[in-house]
This record gives sequence, structure tokens and C-alpha cells, in this order.
Amino acid sequence: MANILENLRYSKDHEWVAVDGEKATIGITDYAQHSLGDVVYVELPKVGDKLAAHDAFGSVESVKAVSEIFTPISGEVLEVNESLNDAPEVVNNDSYGDAWMIKIKMDNTLEADALLSSAEYEEYLSNNE
Repeated sequence: MANILENLRYSKDHEWVAVDGEKATIGITDYAQHSLGDVVYVELPKVGDKLAAHDAFGSVESVKAVSEIFTPISGEVLEVNESLNDAPEVVNNDSYGDAWMIKIKMDNTLEADALLSSAEYEEYLSNNE
């Protein structure tokens, strides 16, 4: 079973969101990185980019496939995890920690409340495997 952290919110596209006031940190879930296999390249947006909820903001390339990454919430990109350019394999090793992808200033904090809780995400995974 995939590792699911209780303090995060989740999308059905397998992204996680950590909310801190008006800021949100976004990455892909343990389930997503495991499904992709060995990650060899990560493409991320630029600081200052404006994203609408459900927009593709980058991609993850693995030995199996290339998958787009979608933002579950809208906002402006404040930070991008540049370290993933040189070490994309961190996504496989620490998907909830050092492999965060972007930090945004949310346009609407209520969007995060609409995401899945850890229990809801776990149920979603078990119903879709």
C-alpha cells in the first residue's frame, strides 16, 4: 500500500498539497512515484507563473512514461524546487519531503478544503486499483 501522510490533502490526479496559511506546497504522491518507476527528469514551471486549478504545471519523465503534473489549486508560483533538475531520483526516495515541486500563493484557500483527506485518498486508491 502507498504511503499516505495524514497532514496533507490529495487530488485524484495523485498530487499532494501541504497548506500553510495562503501558501501551498505541491508534489506528487508516493503512489504516483511508485506507479511511474524510476524518475529520470522533472520539468517544472517558472516562478511568477499563474496557474488555474487542474492546469498542467510540468511533467515527470520516468523509465516507463512521461506524465503531466496538475495543480489541484490555483495561484501564483512562489518557488520551484530547482534541486530536482540535478537529482530527479529524489522523487522516488522522498516524494513528501525533499521532492516537493512547487510552492504557490493560493488564490482561494477554500480550494484546498475541497481536496481529499488522507482517509478519502486511501479509499480512492483502494477503489481504483
